[in-house]
Amino acid sequence: MTNSAQANDMANAVRSLAMDAVEKANSGHPGLPMGVADIATVLFTKVMKFDPQDWQWPDRDRFVLSAGHGSMLLYASLYLLGYEDMTIDQIKQFRQLNSKTAGHPEYHFAQGIETTTGPLGQGLGNSIGMAIAEAKLAAEFGSDLIDHHTWVIAGDGCLMEGISQEAISLAGHLKLNKLVVIWDNNNITIDGAVSNADSTDQIARFKAVGWNTIEIDGHDQAQIEKALTDAKKSDRPTLIAAKTTIGYGAPKKAGTHGVHGAPLGAEELQGAKERLGIAYPAFEIPAEILNAWRAAGTRSANARGAWKGRLASAMPELRAEFERRIKGELPKAFGDAIVAFKQKLVADKPKVATRKASQMALEVINAVLPETIGGSADLTGSNLTNTPQTLPFTAADRTGRYMRYGIREHEMAAAMNGMALHQGLIPYGGTFLVFTDYARPAIRLSAIMGQRVIYVMTHDSIGLGEDGPTHQPVEHLSTLRAIPNLLVLRPADAVETLECWQIALESTDAPSILALSRQNLPALRTENVGENLCARGAYIIAGERDADAVIFATGSEVAIAIESLKLLAERGISGKVVSVPSMELFAKQTQDYRDSVVGKPKARVAIEAGIEMSWGKLLGEKGRFVGMHNFGASAPAEALYEFFGITAKGIVEAVAAQL
Repeated sequence: MTNSAQANDMANAVRSLAMDAVEKANSGHPGLPMGVADIATVLFTKVMKFDPQDWQWPDRDRFVLSAGHGSMLLYASLYLLGYEDMTIDQIKQFRQLNSKTAGHPEYHFAQGIETTTGPLGQGLGNSIGMAIAEAKLAAEFGSDLIDHHTWVIAGDGCLMEGISQEAISLAGHLKLNKLVVIWDNNNITIDGAVSNADSTDQIARFKAVGWNTIEIDGHDQAQIEKALTDAKKSDRPTLIAAKTTIGYGAPKKAGTHGVHGAPLGAEELQGAKERLGIAYPAFEIPAEILNAWRAAGTRSANARGAWKGRLASAMPELRAEFERRIKGELPKAFGDAIVAFKQKLVADKPKVATRKASQMALEVINAVLPETIGGSADLTGSNLTNTPQTLPFTAADRTGRYMRYGIREHEMAAAMNGMALHQGLIPYGGTFLVFTDYARPAIRLSAIMGQRVIYVMTHDSIGLGEDGPTHQPVEHLSTLRAIPNLLVLRPADAVETLECWQIALESTDAPSILALSRQNLPALRTENVGENLCARGAYIIAGERDADAVIFATGSEVAIAIESLKLLAERGISGKVVSVPSMELFAKQTQDYRDSVVGKPKARVAIEAGIEMSWGKLLGEKGRFVGMHNFGASAPAEALYEFFGITAKGIVEAVAAQL
């Protein structure tokens, strides 16, 4: 290894800050930053395109630290490069309350953090979406405006997680050549050597799914620079297998799992600094080293200036559309289209499954929103997520607006996160509601990051029928509602479905789940109302405002609830039905509005073809639930609803029991 003295000094600045911060916090993972410092130094100071003075520059390269436990690698680099809000005080406050330097990188916390990482493999999954977005937008707006790379540092843990196979196989299939993954090949996990649990030939694995591969010494900066430069010339995604030593420089712990997730300790820290030639005090980077890093941070200022010139000289319509898309603003035509289509639905009164109503809405939406990019995890014919406007995005044609994700629910969700984070696209993707289980880690991250990602989840109940318990979601609505900042939208008919789509598209700081039926549902909203009633979360859809009984219902069960009103009236009981397309939105309404909807009934009933768990607040102590209490069964939908007592008669009995 022939690194220059300056090269070593610059890498050691990363190591020093990482060691000091972890030691001060008495918590963290020093091993990865110490082992990957040479890679980060070359990547950030010689290869990547970015500008700390305009950290949201649309044509910047994206960097993803998929191995998020090594967060101090990123924080140290951001500080050294001159990102304004990553101060030395923030480095000193690593892992402390209200600091920008959380234990794992958190999107929104600091400039230069492109995504939230930590759950291993998620960053790798995001990066595929970022690379897709780059390719798609370049095809639309041209390479003068979009022409950048996505760089990932991933560890052994990222490559062991199942999502990694979904991610790399999709990337290889799509030939995402501007995606480069640098594998921190240090052969160590928390429990010890990788060989304790895995013997995968990762090079062969990546080659098998169509990747270019390069093997290097991850501490030789000349090799690193050549590999990064060569990767940019590839016509396929590239894996750079960088052989590194975890905890590089630590006299006793280097190369062991002892340096993975714990501070070095005073003695080992002193020994590491002596071995590395770090003679300066903790958190004090010598001026000549810091100046070299800061100078590197300005490398792309001219490139950014040239890009701004190209944007300014672009055709006005193209420039305006590009800027609107990057800002995430919806055009006026969107609102006009929603109003017109709602009027049509009210007039036509279609009796359709809400999955079909969703497709009908999408045909209108996709016609006025060129930024939507749809897809399905191999269930297009069931999810109905395709429209005439959404031709496939392929390795040969980047202009397409439809992703064929294959049977990869987890990667679909992670890739959509990456697309949304990149900006310029609004991703939506479909599978069965029951398979949110496969996508849940990425859905949770959508919510944590507040990204406009839309999950089209069809076959939302036992109403899917004969596929049986394995495919019938019963606990899923409640478990999804338990995720903070996630909108769970379950519409009752075509009009509600359109309104829920409008909510999801206008929700710029939260993801949405659209839970949609397989079975046909009658038109319930038969009068045109300008207001988006679903945006209130719940509203009275039928019955008397001051009724004796209030019946809360969602989705396919709203029609059953309305049917029960006649049976209640025959018993001399007044009732009203409250459609609850979104508990989350209803909870955000004023207390006066909520009180006006619920009233002061003598009986409360909720009906939903799922479990009761999420209904406690609306039902109170004495309310009754009509729904599922166990798993489903295999039979036609009508027979299942009767068998499980999810009927108008069941509602009447639940009301009568309270009077």
